Amino acid sequence: MRNITTFTIDPVDAKDFDDALSVQEIEENKWEIGIHIADVSHYLRQGMSMDEEAFERGTSVYLVDRVIPMLPEKLSNHVCSLRPNEDKLCYSAIFHIDADANVLDEWFGRTVIHSDKRFSYEEAQEVIENKEGPLSKEILLLDTLAKKLRAGRFKKGAITFEKVEVKFRLDEKGNPTGVYTKENKDSNKLIEEFMLLANRKVAEFIGKHNAGKKSKRQWSSFKSTHICISYSRFSCS
Repeated sequence: MRNITTFTIDPVDAKDFDDALSVQEIEENKWEIGIHIADVSHYLRQGMSMDEEAFERGTSVYLVDRVIPMLPEKLSNHVCSLRPNEDKLCYSAIFHIDADANVLDEWFGRTVIHSDKRFSYEEAQEVIENKEGPLSKEILLLDTLAKKLRAGRFKKGAITFEKVEVKFRLDEKGNPTGVYTKENKDSNKLIEEFMLLANRKVAEFIGKHNAGKKSKRQWSSFKSTHICISYSRFSCS
């Protein structure tokens, strides 16, 4: 999928980019939307010492001025990170979606992507609010579809858990100089909706695949690498 428009949206201070979105029009009022997750499992096999260490850590730990990673930094921040202008291996959920945000078709599998741009949430929000800027057509389309997906979830009884994230301002020496709250805006909700869509459709796929028989596969927080793989937003259960 190297030639399909692809980008990431993350916090401005993010060091690893583990998910990306892609979009291309396949016919009038129908688009192919891709949710791509960095394929850590290609480099980290079950039973390796890194696998056992990651299992013990359970998650990366985020502090005010640094992160203690679950995986080696060379993997999480470089080799696996979906950095712009680099070919990267992913597990992807690909959907055909119409103008009403209905999913018409789906596909899950391994891909190679090439991110065209790395956005911060603030940069993507500026595009949404001003309706212009880099990849504005794609971002505005995804924002419109995300809002329809969100409305559809609430109509079916979904619950929202709004939270206020506290951030610290640091000086050049890493000393705190102030505190501020981070508002959850449309750019955040855009990413959230498509990650929820991918999680929901993967769960449905697994449920249908295992219907009527006892599954021998063990799914855990880290080692469930065959259908989806991530150590952050795109989780299996």
